[in-house]
Amino acid sequence: MWGSFRLLRTQAFRIVLVYVVLFALSVGALLFFTYWYTRSALDAQTDQTIEAEITGLSGPYQQNLSIQDLAENVTGRTLHGGQGLYLLADALHRPVAGNLDSWPAITADTSDHVEFNYERRVNNLPSIRRARGRLIPVPTPLGQFYLLVAQDVEYRDLTQHMFTTTLPWTVALILVLGLTGGALMSRNMLRKLDNINRISGEIIAGHLTRRIPVSEVLDEFDALAENLNRMLDRIERLMKGMREVTDSVAHDLRTPLNRLRNRLEESLARLTASGQDASEIERAIAETDKLIGTFNALLLIAETDAGTARGSMAPLDLASVAADVSELYEPLAEEKQVSLTWAGAGESLIEGNRSLVSQALANLVDNAIKYTPPGGRVTIRLTTGPTGTDLVVSDSGPGIPASERGRVVERFVRLEASRNSPGTGLGLSLVAAVAHFHSAELLLEDNAPGLRAILRFPRPAQRLTLAGATKPAEIPSRSAAE
Repeated sequence: MWGSFRLLRTQAFRIVLVYVVLFALSVGALLFFTYWYTRSALDAQTDQTIEAEITGLSGPYQQNLSIQDLAENVTGRTLHGGQGLYLLADALHRPVAGNLDSWPAITADTSDHVEFNYERRVNNLPSIRRARGRLIPVPTPLGQFYLLVAQDVEYRDLTQHMFTTTLPWTVALILVLGLTGGALMSRNMLRKLDNINRISGEIIAGHLTRRIPVSEVLDEFDALAENLNRMLDRIERLMKGMREVTDSVAHDLRTPLNRLRNRLEESLARLTASGQDASEIERAIAETDKLIGTFNALLLIAETDAGTARGSMAPLDLASVAADVSELYEPLAEEKQVSLTWAGAGESLIEGNRSLVSQALANLVDNAIKYTPPGGRVTIRLTTGPTGTDLVVSDSGPGIPASERGRVVERFVRLEASRNSPGTGLGLSLVAAVAHFHSAELLLEDNAPGLRAILRFPRPAQRLTLAGATKPAEIPSRSAAE
């Protein structure tokens, strides 16, 4: 059922449907015009015959021919056979002469052509047939008489019946055959598009080595697949080169930074032991820690975007992650006089990477505590709805203007209000990268006052169990979250 509904929604089926409907309308209009023209031509031919008969009958009468002579002329006409119908009747519509047994169901004052049914014997069987004729009033000294001259038009009605029967069946057959052809075309196109969409989704999910298969038909879809494969090959080479450069730079710089930090700690220990002022050394160590944290965050974002951590996906309980992060940040919240609340919920399972989800949630909680004034509140909440599972961090701080919410997830972007606060501008970028890695959404909404950050994970296709799941022993530290 769903597959048939998808066929109806495809662009190919819509195009075929439009052309089929237009073609059916064109054929219907052509058949209707043919029918109308044929009927008009037959009626015109019949009317000409009737006028000729009337002229032959009424011409002599206009030269003072008596009604008896007119009746004889009418009787003579009926003896020749053919399709002609004649009836001379008095004022009471009683037949005087002609080959019609009774007055048909027409009015006597009609001046235009009339059509009526009459009974005629065909193969010695009575048959109701159709006729078209003209009624002529004949005033005489003996009273009012009427002369009806008509032609049998049963063949015209048979032609009309043929057209009226053929037209709907022809249009219906065109629609059925056209829609069937459209469904077959759409199914073929939909199968190829589904294949492209499926592999594209796998590539988006991190399987960068997947490629779209190319058939031997070499049609437009195969040409598109070849171009997409070449594009993916180039993107993979560029990403590989960029990742190698990034990794090399990060490792090459992180190693001397760590050595510098160790030497600073040794110098700090010596100065402290000798009683000398070591505040400058402490500030240098703090700056070094910020640089190391920045490199760690950049590497984690790069690894998440590249999907290198996909092999560590496992059934994950979001409630357990939220509880651990809440416990980790309680001392920091107490130190800043901020109320941190974890609105616990039942078990909520997704397929995810515990370390990355914990890091993302830690970043959101760290930012909420950092920008919430003393006496404010920060709440971690977990809700499950029809759209998925929401991991929500809300605060009562200054919030983020709606016009800036799309920009703050970019790397190294910091708003003017946060320039004087410690940080690198990579926290929300990492959260966005983790959300993309898990096919989730990062939503930033107004909490009135404050900000509500929502990590919305999609509902899993099947209910997961924690059986066999691995749980890392470490939750990200607050320094890494920054």
